[in-house]
Amino acid sequence: MTAPITTEATRCPECGTEIAPGFLACPSCKRLVHGAELKRLAEAAESAATAGNLTGALASWREVMHLLPPDSRQYDTIATKVAELSRQVDAVGAPAHPKEKPSWAARWGVLGGVAVLFWKLKFVLGFLLTKGKLLLLGLTKGSTFFSMALSLGVYWRLFGWKFAVGVIVSIYIHEMGHVAMLTRFGIHATAPMFIPGFGAMIRSRYYPKDVVADARVGLAGPMWGLATAVVAYLVYLLTDIPAWGAIAEVGAWINLFNLLPVWQLDGAHGYRALNRHQRWLATAAIAAMWYWTAEGLLVLLLIGSAAVAWFGTPAEHPDRRTLIEYTLLIVALSLLTTIPVPVGALR
Repeated sequence: MTAPITTEATRCPECGTEIAPGFLACPSCKRLVHGAELKRLAEAAESAATAGNLTGALASWREVMHLLPPDSRQYDTIATKVAELSRQVDAVGAPAHPKEKPSWAARWGVLGGVAVLFWKLKFVLGFLLTKGKLLLLGLTKGSTFFSMALSLGVYWRLFGWKFAVGVIVSIYIHEMGHVAMLTRFGIHATAPMFIPGFGAMIRSRYYPKDVVADARVGLAGPMWGLATAVVAYLVYLLTDIPAWGAIAEVGAWINLFNLLPVWQLDGAHGYRALNRHQRWLATAAIAAMWYWTAEGLLVLLLIGSAAVAWFGTPAEHPDRRTLIEYTLLIVALSLLTTIPVPVGALR
C-alpha cells in the first residue's frame, strides 16, 4: 500500500481523512492518491501502443502499477495488461518462424533447435554490434566508469593489462545484456556497478513477474557474454595472441557459472520458465557436456540442476525457447572452456 512519491501527509479530497506519506489510497474511502498521474500515464501508454511502441507502453503501464495498491482491482487489471504486452514484446523478438527453419531442424526436435541457434549465432553477434550505442551509454555513468576503473586496476596488477581489459569488457557486456532486455520489457535499469573480485551488478526498480520475461532477462546476460567470448576466440584464432584465448576461456567460465539454477544467478531465472521434464532435459545436456569436456564447473551445475528438477516448483506453462537457449549456452560455453591457452597467456 505504499510508494515513495508522497512525502507529506495530506487530506483526502473525497472524505477528508488524513493520508500518511507514501500511501497509495485513502484508508477510509479507498480513493487513489495519484489519480492525475495515473491518468497521464494511462494516456501515455495507450498513445505508445497505438504508435506501435510496445516497449514504451509497457514502461508506462509498469509505472501505473507502481502507483496502485497491490491488493486493488485496478492493479490486477493492469498486471494482466502488462503480462499480455510482455508476451507481444517477446513475440516480436522471437527466433525465426517454424516455416523458416530447415526441415532437418524440425525432425531433430530440441537438438535441431540448438543447431539452428548455432547456425544463427552470426545474428547474435550482429545484434551485439548494433547495440554499440547502448554499450557506450553505460560508460557515461560515473559510478560505472569509476568502479570499472577500480576493478581494472585490481585485475591489471594481478594478471596484466591485456587480460584485465578483456575480462572487464566481458563482464560489462554481460551486464548490459540484462540492461538491454529489461529496457525492452519497459523496465529501467542502472548501468553496471563493478565490485573488484566479484564481477558487477545492476539495479532496477522492479523485475518481470512473468516467468518467460524473467527467463529472457536472466539469460540475456549469458547470451551477450557468449557472443563476446566467441569474438575473443575468433580474434585468438586470427592473431594467435594467447591473451585473447585466455579472455575467451575465462569469459566462458564466468558465464557458465552464472547458469547455475540457484539463488539469484541467471540460470535460476531461466529455470522458472521450465517444467520438470524440461529441467531434466537441461540436466542431461549438462551431464553430456561434462562427460565430453571434463569441465569441473559442470559438476556443480549438474548437482544444482538435478536438485531444482527434483525439488523445485515447475512452470505451469513451460517455454520451449528458454530450454533451447539454456541448452545452447551450456553446450557453447562448455566447449569454449576447453580452449588450450598457453602458460603465461594472462600477461
